[in-house]
Amino acid sequence: MSISIQQKHKLRKIVKELEKHRGRHTELVTVYVPEGYDLNKVINQLSQEQGTATNIKSTSTRKNVTDALERMIQHLRLFKQTPPNGLAVFSGNVAEREGQSDVQVWSIEPPVPLRVRIYRCDKEFVLDALRDMMEVKEAYGLIVLDRRDANIAILKGKTIIPLLKTHSEVPGKFKAGGQSSVRFARNRELAAKEHFKKVAEYVKEQFLKMEGLKGIIVGGPGPTKYDFVEGGFLTSDVRKKILAIKDLSYTEEFGLQELVDK
Repeated sequence: MSISIQQKHKLRKIVKELEKHRGRHTELVTVYVPEGYDLNKVINQLSQEQGTATNIKSTSTRKNVTDALERMIQHLRLFKQTPPNGLAVFSGNVAEREGQSDVQVWSIEPPVPLRVRIYRCDKEFVLDALRDMMEVKEAYGLIVLDRRDANIAILKGKTIIPLLKTHSEVPGKFKAGGQSSVRFARNRELAAKEHFKKVAEYVKEQFLKMEGLKGIIVGGPGPTKYDFVEGGFLTSDVRKKILAIKDLSYTEEFGLQELVDK
């Protein structure tokens, strides 16, 4: 699920705001409530944490933690239930000067479902899950192959993430003694077809249901890539995702890089 420019802007704004705050001790509270999770359970846990916080030796830290938890509990009680995508809540004393109290609370309903459940008291707010939502989620599938090898990867931003590589059983161009050249050629063709079938199955497993996939780019030296794409090995659903077929000088990792460069 991709997020809109406005949602990204809102997220960036709150992350920037929260990044500015630092606690003097581990007294800034972060709570992430995942989608579908019972809010009452979270409130009960925070009430228990309040009890535990009374054991903190430092008077000022103890007060800051219990106050932050109290503000957060009050804030969570304003919600009848967990919002559809979950909830991220942050609370703490953000006063500039030591000894003063300015306990603030922030909450955001994320634009995509929260999968993590977090409760943390730290010197800073835990923001990685929100930062992750702002990252590039769009991906392109990459397939580089010839009759001997195939590499499957995804491109996210400028990063190539290898998924798998496979090697075929296609024999070399020179036949072993005692085999007729017709039979040898037929065996090579059968082995190539098996190789293509195997690669097509991997491609389907990896790319058919992948969220955020913008399309697939295929490359390789010689005509093999066309034999693969046009030879009926790929399902029509996968074929629809192919954006381009490129001529390459290399296969394997060098081929993936060349494909991206092209």
